[in-house]
Amino acid sequence: MAHCNTVFLQLLKIVGRHEFEAIASLHHQGQRLRKTSRWAQFVAMVFAQLSGRQSLRDIETNLQAQRQHSYHLGSAPISRSSLARLNNQQPASCYEALFYRLYERCLKRAPKHGFRFKNPLYALDASLIDLSLKLFPWSHYALGKGAMKLQVGLDLRGNLPAFATLTESRKADSECAKLLALPKGSIVVCDRGYNDYSWYKLLTGQGVFYVTRQRGNATYEVIERCAVPVHSSVISDAVIRFNSYRSCQKELPNVRQVVYQDAQTQREYIFITNHFKLSAQTIAAIYKQRWQVELFFKWIKQNLKIKSFLGTSKNAVMTQIWIAMCVYLLLAFIKFSHQVAISQQQILRLLALNLFAKRDLIRLIKTEPPPGDHQPIQGALW
Repeated sequence: MAHCNTVFLQLLKIVGRHEFEAIASLHHQGQRLRKTSRWAQFVAMVFAQLSGRQSLRDIETNLQAQRQHSYHLGSAPISRSSLARLNNQQPASCYEALFYRLYERCLKRAPKHGFRFKNPLYALDASLIDLSLKLFPWSHYALGKGAMKLQVGLDLRGNLPAFATLTESRKADSECAKLLALPKGSIVVCDRGYNDYSWYKLLTGQGVFYVTRQRGNATYEVIERCAVPVHSSVISDAVIRFNSYRSCQKELPNVRQVVYQDAQTQREYIFITNHFKLSAQTIAAIYKQRWQVELFFKWIKQNLKIKSFLGTSKNAVMTQIWIAMCVYLLLAFIKFSHQVAISQQQILRLLALNLFAKRDLIRLIKTEPPPGDHQPIQGALW
């Protein structure tokens, strides 16, 4: 029988120890670590994400029980006091840099976004990470609640988080969006929470296209009406100019307005964009893909550990969230690299039960159930 390392070690090899150490050395603060390392912190935190550990003591106890595998992982089991100190004191920017490095690696293997155009397509949205105000007094949001805001730009080529920012919960979504460096020629789709005329003008000047919904109280004048296909869901397609005081003050260029009626719900949607070449039907289809970022937030909140935290400082919270995002990219890399049919949630569940098993990782996640299993019941009601 061929020798196999543990499943956990095979997963960590995707990161690469030398590459990680190079990143960690650039984001180190204070004196040199003597009894532990950032790699040991990373191993322990990834282990917590994959196995669902609930506390620092829980992580320490379970890693201690697997001490015989620590040599192959490249780190000794870390104590809970050392892990807490690293989470609180060492900058979370180390794992932010690792996140972007993993994204670049995943993007090379990710599928296309499904549209005919070749422009990169991003879905932008933000979600609140709820925190207890008693434990996290720095996270005041409103009405005695605490929270942090996680803003994600989801690359629809494989539904990968391409960029993310962690900010105070009260910071407006549009203000966070202005800090993003979107590539020229890309298309970003967002909801009405990002309505900001100055941001729209900035994107247009940078050669970036946007697709969003129009405000309900927006005032405008029609400059030109375009022909729409007969018997289609597109009601109108026009070039408009916003004539409110704010839009005139911001000198927003003319935009395109597409009115679309959903065939199932008969509900009308009004989209605005600065892209004048794509068909109106494509503009509506692009906005429909914005829902993928909502599904992304739902997935990470249900499957990764970003609801309960292992430290109370802002740096500890950010460290845990960035590592959770890195774990998501590791799962995506496995799925895309080996064309795995099962979902990332199923991959995560298999890993949780086999982290320290000496099995081939790819064979583990590609194993098909025996014939006859999971057969649907004939005549079952949905």
